[in-house]
Amino acid sequence: MTAKHNKSMKKICYVATVPAAVNSFMRGHIDAAAEKWTVKISSHPKGSELLDGLAAPFLPLPFERKIALRRDLCALWQLVTLFRRERFDLVHSIMPKTGLLSMFAAWACGVPHRVHTFTGQVWATRRGWKRTALKLFDRLIVLFATDILVDSPSQRDFLIAEGILSEHKGSVIGRGSICGVDGQKFRPDASARQSIRKQLAIGDDRTVILFLGRLNRDKGIFDLASAFALLAAHRPDVVLVLVGAEEDAPFERVREICRASVDQLRKVDFTPEPESYMAMADIFCLPSYREGFGQVIIEAAAAGIPTVASRIYGITDAVEDGETGLLIPAGDVPALTAALSLLVNDEACRRQMGNAARIRALALFSSRQITADLMKFYDKVFAQA
Repeated sequence: MTAKHNKSMKKICYVATVPAAVNSFMRGHIDAAAEKWTVKISSHPKGSELLDGLAAPFLPLPFERKIALRRDLCALWQLVTLFRRERFDLVHSIMPKTGLLSMFAAWACGVPHRVHTFTGQVWATRRGWKRTALKLFDRLIVLFATDILVDSPSQRDFLIAEGILSEHKGSVIGRGSICGVDGQKFRPDASARQSIRKQLAIGDDRTVILFLGRLNRDKGIFDLASAFALLAAHRPDVVLVLVGAEEDAPFERVREICRASVDQLRKVDFTPEPESYMAMADIFCLPSYREGFGQVIIEAAAAGIPTVASRIYGITDAVEDGETGLLIPAGDVPALTAALSLLVNDEACRRQMGNAARIRALALFSSRQITADLMKFYDKVFAQA
């Protein structure tokens, strides 16, 4: 039930570049916040249908994910206009672009509580002037925000080491993750396993390695393709399934790398039901070069699937090495191949790690608990007014 507005009730605005991010990461938080306060959402109008059913009005603004100076200035002016009109008590942003624009606009308009959540740093894999410029943007976000949230302890340590955060600024909700995981949605599901495998023409006797996310170089897609090509040469019963939109790592290049075993590849552009693909898989793989936390890892874990991933900040909070999965050095294709081979060849180990992964995910990263802890954070922030 949505809280009815009165003059004394606090007003919160959630801001994200695209509605998909709100839908994926903030839906539970928004519904919970709307039980206590007046809540509104601002994001790009494209894809706003994803927010249907949320207990908060939608305020469209023309954000762009990439830098586009004229459009960004237009979006900034519209944010200033919006914040002046609505007089929010708290603005909470996610994603780098909207973080910078909304934290500055909220500061300029005198919004008393300005919260940004860091979910990873684009500049972590950049060099030269791009890294310097992108780090500056994050420093400005921290400067204009009153409170910073970080979605993993190791990411907070990284930001402190890089001079973005001070020792006294930046909090982690619970044990990490921006939204936690719903153990009823992400769970072992024999029916979904059978259904998706049938759709993809994958037999029950095949071992499936799953990647789910944007096909991006920073996600280590080409490393995964190279490792799979080596593995598939000796294991014709192994299948690699890639689920996600193409960015700068085209699937055609993956096919070229795996040309000798291309019939063991499957590609799905998009799914509104990631939980079904998690249930279908035997091993999850995320050989990323940068992650704030690795949300998909705990979703796979809740589905009872072990993960092979890079030993980098963020992911080290999501995977307990040797217990719920295996961690390898980022960019190390031989190590990635060996780790995947170990789990492909040892079904008992997969099952043991998968069971441990589900227990850990539900114990440490329950979505219900993360949302409850965020609501306590808001209460504490408002009490400071």
